[in-house]
Parts: sequence; structure tokens; C-alpha cells
Amino acid sequence: MPTLTATSRRQFLTLLGISAAAVSCGRATAGDAAGSARTKTLRYQGAAGQVTLPELAEDLGFLGDVTLRWIGNTISGPQDIQSAATGQTDFGGAFNGAVVKLAASKAPIKAVVSYYGSDRHAYSGYYVLDDSPIRSARDLIGRKVGMNTLGAHAEAMLTIYLQRNGLSPADIDKVEPLVVPPVNTEQSLRRRQIDVAVLGGILRDRALATGGIRPLFTDHQLLGAFSAGTYVMTDRFIERNPDTARTFVTAVARAIEWARTTPREEVVARMTEIVNKRGRNEDTATLKYWRSYGVAETAGRITDEQFQLWIDWLGERGDIARGRIRASDLYTNEFNAYGKGSGS
Repeated sequence: MPTLTATSRRQFLTLLGISAAAVSCGRATAGDAAGSARTKTLRYQGAAGQVTLPELAEDLGFLGDVTLRWIGNTISGPQDIQSAATGQTDFGGAFNGAVVKLAASKAPIKAVVSYYGSDRHAYSGYYVLDDSPIRSARDLIGRKVGMNTLGAHAEAMLTIYLQRNGLSPADIDKVEPLVVPPVNTEQSLRRRQIDVAVLGGILRDRALATGGIRPLFTDHQLLGAFSAGTYVMTDRFIERNPDTARTFVTAVARAIEWARTTPREEVVARMTEIVNKRGRNEDTATLKYWRSYGVAETAGRITDEQFQLWIDWLGERGDIARGRIRASDLYTNEFNAYGKGSGS
């Protein structure tokens, strides 16, 4: 696999927020504000017009006496988990490769439950306009690919696709990933400001309903069904708030299974009600396209395999030292009580 250029490596590190100062801050402050008093309130970042699993769990009553306190919306997974690592929030979620990268910097975090993934309903697709000349991986040379953030899920899948289709490291460097806000990605493609748009979830389904685009490939085609991202908490927060951590993780696990087993129309209606109730002036029109959170394992339980893929990938790219990270050290299922006699 190719190594990163100096420029892309700097971008990757910057986006993951793993400067020595940030990690040091994380060790000093993570959990101080919320953990010292054995908190029952969890600070978090949300997503505009969407309902996260913790938000769904709270609305369903699964959090019990634990409450969520929204402090704003995240701009990306790497940003969200850095906020958790530095104590600005009490949990954050990101692509598992970003979690590996942050953990490799010795940030004091632990993955506690999966929250999104890829299946036949929930996947990220790489879309071009119907009249685009792009038909293969080689056609992407010199083209612009719009995605939500660099150094995370979307860029990883793009690189894997290009490698599997025989592009050399030099050719891969000629494919240009660009950051485009998710809500603007479809529009940027239709205006031909980018050549490929990475679209997922309800934004993807809305774009497909409009028509005029076709998929080049999807992450589900590349890797099959898999859990792609996890929520993390700091070691300090978990140590000081084990009961709150258990309540949170089990509630998210229950919400995963509720969404998996409840008729889609009922899930969408519940999500729409949640967004309307929180009064943030958000558009609920796209919620009707929701199909799945895409979590592969029952109740969001985490496995070594979910991290090992990215440990190997990052090691081959030179982003982390080989043998420095063990998958089993990155996560715990200790707080997931779903199906264990409580919380199910």
C-alpha cells in the first residue's frame, strides 16, 4: 500500500487533532468537569437534521436517570472524538481508523459501543453524474472527490478502492479528495464543482430520489457488512462514572436493536418527532429516507476485527508504528449489558 505524502500526512494528523498539546490536555482534563462528581449528565455533539443513537435512546426512555446535554453539532468524527479526549464532551464517535490513530497518540480513550456501519441499506456511495465519463478507478486520476472530512472513513474507502483496482501510489496521489460539508455535497456534484460525491444515509437516498446520478462504487461492495465507527469515552471518565457508562452503552445497544426490529415507518416517525421537539429549526424532510444505522453486530458489541483492519492499513501507510497498537486494547464490551440479564 502507498505511503502518505508529507502534505497529506500533515493533513491527516491535523484533522485527527493529535498534537502533543491536545493529547496532554486530554490527559489532564478529560472527565474532570463531568467525572469528578459522578455525573448523570452527558455532554455531546449532535448532527443537524439527524437523530443519533444516544438521542434515540434518551427519547425511548432507555437512559433512565442519565440525561444528555447537547453542546453543538460536530463537524467530523475526528473532531468529535478529540472533543471527548480533551474533556469538552463526555463521549464522541468516529470511524474506527480515526479511533486507532488517536489511541496511537496515547490519548486516554476507550471505544465502548459501535454506532454506525455499512449494510445493504446504510452505506457510503461514491457517485458521479449520469453523463460523467468516469467509469473506473483509473478515470479518477486528476479528478476531485468531495467528502465530509479527510483522514477518515471516506478517504480510507477511496484509497482501498484505488489500490484494489491497480493504481500505483503515484497515480493515487493524483486523485484529489476535498472536504465538502455533507449538506452541500450533492449540490456541489450537480454544479460540477467536484467530479465524485461521497453520499451516505438519508442524504444519499434523497439524491438518488432526485435522479441524475449513478454509483461508481460503495463501501458495502468493498468490504461487505461491517461496523465502521464507535463511541469513545476517556479512561478517566469511565473510571469515575462506571454506572453512567454502563447505562449509556446499554441504552445505545437497546436503541440499535429497537431500530433494527421496529418497522421503518415507526422509526422515521419517532425521529421526526425528536427533531421537531428539540426546536433547533432543522429540516426533517430527509428523515423519510432513513433505512438503517448499519451496525453489523448485535447490540453494537465490538470485536478485534473492527479495529485490526485499520491497524494494518494505517501501519502499511506508515501512519502508526507496526506492533504499537493491539486491537483488544482499544475497546471494551464490559459496559454493554444488553442481553445479559439486564437492559435487554
